[in-house]
Amino acid sequence: MTALPRQGVMLPRDLPADRILEFARLAEELGFDEVWVVEDLGFRGGIAQAAAVLGATSRVRVGIGILPAAVRNVVFEAMELATLAQLHPGRLDIGIGHGMPPWLSRVGAWPARPLSYLEAHVTALSALLRGETVWSDAPLQLDGVALEASTLPDVVPEVLLGVRGPKSLAVSGRIAAGTVLAEPVTPEYARAALSQIATDRPHRVVAYNVAAVAGTDAEALAIARPGLEWVGDPDWAPHIAPLDFAEGFAALRASSVSRAEFAAALPDEWVARLALAGTPETVRARVRALGDAGVTSSVAIPVGADPFAAVTALARSF
Repeated sequence: MTALPRQGVMLPRDLPADRILEFARLAEELGFDEVWVVEDLGFRGGIAQAAAVLGATSRVRVGIGILPAAVRNVVFEAMELATLAQLHPGRLDIGIGHGMPPWLSRVGAWPARPLSYLEAHVTALSALLRGETVWSDAPLQLDGVALEASTLPDVVPEVLLGVRGPKSLAVSGRIAAGTVLAEPVTPEYARAALSQIATDRPHRVVAYNVAAVAGTDAEALAIARPGLEWVGDPDWAPHIAPLDFAEGFAALRASSVSRAEFAAALPDEWVARLALAGTPETVRARVRALGDAGVTSSVAIPVGADPFAAVTALARSF
């Protein structure tokens, strides 16, 4: 039988600042293996959040998922990440991706050739963190740059790609230690992504999912439902395509006048497939199914009015 994936939780991006470290410490106390932070336009920076969480905890692994490649100079990014990895050896995972095209276009950072840029950026970042000297032509201009020996971490952090398209997934299989799959991640989607990653090396798969644990499956589904508002948008089409209700899902989104109306109309059986929602036993079975599909880290996105109550409930599933 496949081992259960490592259990992770996402740090809510809109937590009040004075409760961020409290949430991270609680996640560690509850037994979560990983805490993941996100970097969304207008919210908090990913590297700063990771530094704070690492400093406030002692055991839990901290993932950044994801940093958009084109918004930072890769050498200065490597300097920041190497520092974190030195200070907290073996506890940092780095997710790099394209970022959301509309966001990056608004800030003038969407590259002309996104996939080529991402591959060059991640290849250079990984080499720099290993202590190599890097030369690179377009789309990166690096002329024999390396990190100083005093800066190199004893444990080189793993670099994962947060991507979803088939060509990007193939690049992840070639150059990355793993892939971060955005929500919703069903077993069907995980298998489809792994078939496109197509690597013969060990490859981590981190799966984000909206999650809620309650006393009954029906109660948990009601809590999780609003968290699925966004998955009807076109960016999430690859996640839905492998599912047997993909056609009905697309028709429902097309006929809904708003995201809220769409989420409210989702049949319970679809919500149950698109979220980790139910009793502890139900959610545990769903996570095991993800593990059977190749997921190595299951990251819960807590939903509900009280994120502290939500993460406490989620811990009952493992």
